[in-house]
Amino acid sequence: MKKGILYTVCGVAALAAAFVYYYITLPAINIHSGGFWLFLMVIVIAAMGIYLIRKVRKDPVVSDGRVYFERFKEYKALKGMGLLLVALAAAYAVGSILSSPIVNAGKYQRLLTLEDRNFTDDIREVDYRTIPLLDKDSAALLGDRKMGSLVDMVSQFEVADDYTQLNYNGVPVRVTPLEYASPIKWFTNQKNGIPAYIRIDMTTQDTECVMLEEGIKYSKSEYFNRNLYRHLRFRYPTYIFSDQLFFEIDDEGVPYWVCPVKKFNIGLFGGETVGRVVLVNAVTGECTDYDVAEVPQWIDKVYSAELLMQLYDYHGLYQHGFFNSVLGQRDCLVTTNGYNYIALDDDVWVYTGITSVNGDQSNVGFVLMNQRTMETRYYKVEGATEMSAMSSAEGQVQNLGYRATFPLLLNIADEPTYFMALKDAAGLVKKYAMVNVQKYQWVAIGDTIRECEKNYNGLLATNGIVSKNTEDYPTVSGVIERIAAVTVEGSTHYYICLEGQEDIFDVNVTEEELYRIIRYREGDRITLVYEDNYGLNPVREISDENGPAG
Repeated sequence: MKKGILYTVCGVAALAAAFVYYYITLPAINIHSGGFWLFLMVIVIAAMGIYLIRKVRKDPVVSDGRVYFERFKEYKALKGMGLLLVALAAAYAVGSILSSPIVNAGKYQRLLTLEDRNFTDDIREVDYRTIPLLDKDSAALLGDRKMGSLVDMVSQFEVADDYTQLNYNGVPVRVTPLEYASPIKWFTNQKNGIPAYIRIDMTTQDTECVMLEEGIKYSKSEYFNRNLYRHLRFRYPTYIFSDQLFFEIDDEGVPYWVCPVKKFNIGLFGGETVGRVVLVNAVTGECTDYDVAEVPQWIDKVYSAELLMQLYDYHGLYQHGFFNSVLGQRDCLVTTNGYNYIALDDDVWVYTGITSVNGDQSNVGFVLMNQRTMETRYYKVEGATEMSAMSSAEGQVQNLGYRATFPLLLNIADEPTYFMALKDAAGLVKKYAMVNVQKYQWVAIGDTIRECEKNYNGLLATNGIVSKNTEDYPTVSGVIERIAAVTVEGSTHYYICLEGQEDIFDVNVTEEELYRIIRYREGDRITLVYEDNYGLNPVREISDENGPAG
């Protein structure tokens, strides 16, 4: 009876240990998951341990406490479990080898499909309301400052480090949830959940703490069953979720978690892409499962930038097989050491340069990779690498010690141009720089974006590259319905609405030829030469014969 009780206790303890291990590590019950194979091996080892405990109690033990290991040869069940353990380890090792690029270089190379495109056709001339002027580090500074001003919440919550970049109503923003400051703060606040998230406009630097009617109940900082990873695992035990789960908001500002599900296209563990996406309402925990091709349009991030860059590296490295990528390295291309984001076609695209594996200081082109669809576009634009351009810009302000952010690629006067912010030691943006991709010694610096662009256009003209003149721009005439003065980056601008026109026209009065706009009033007739920026249009010239009526 006592032995029976002992065996029962041992069995219950083993099951409890297995459950605790599963609850903490959350392996997917899927043969494509390395964690699942480890979980199986742990179970076999635990079973062997229980079996040994039972048998050792029956075996004689010498005075020094050692078991007669010769007797173990009689334990057929132990040998069977040992063989099973070896078989599992061998299957995992063989599966890893057969899934590797060593034997599947061609399959890895074909995971990504490239489409050759023309730079000036796809990349419109710059609209500064659609490009992010801040990087993640600068956004984090703004988020921390905003949190510090919320005295009623700062002692209970912190800002999470997500800062997902997305397009929100046509504007690039970064969003990140709050998180509990400590386990004690979680215990006292978890009933109501996390009350807000941070939203940062990446063009104006406006930072807002968006308060929610009902708090976020499912997040990475929750414990037990409301923890996001555990919530997903118990609902989808066979899904292998991506290492990165993205915090996003829909067009109404409702917070969600976008949870990509890994798909392995080569063997057991190789050729990782995304096969499905689980969308989790961060407030209610409601889950919706989508095929990757059917995710809603408002979702911006399904594929992480790191995954997309890895897929391109496979494509560029294995054009002539695995061993060529290691030895001869003929025609081997890789992405450069960094990336940034571009808003295009209402999606977020990852931008990175393409260079040879030889470590030279030039790019052979660049790619744009759609984070929702994995569509990849290649542009053959030879020039300096991003790091070279950053060094060139920093050289212009070396006396100030400013450091450049990783650049964006813009179209200015049909010239591929690197655009970057210059930050001081405290991480604050002090100046902006533009560097020509093909002639990276051409560098323009400005305290404001408009000043930087003006200096850059002047630099292009000096070097014989003519930017657009006013004859190339459209013209509009009409009666001023509304005119208002605003301050943008320290400069005075007049925003003008014309009768019957939906667009807004932006007149920068600091430009010498435009200062006379201050004489105009509502009801006056005016003719404007402007740059079409799809909504907020910079005025290049005021062209009329009679002037203002008033």
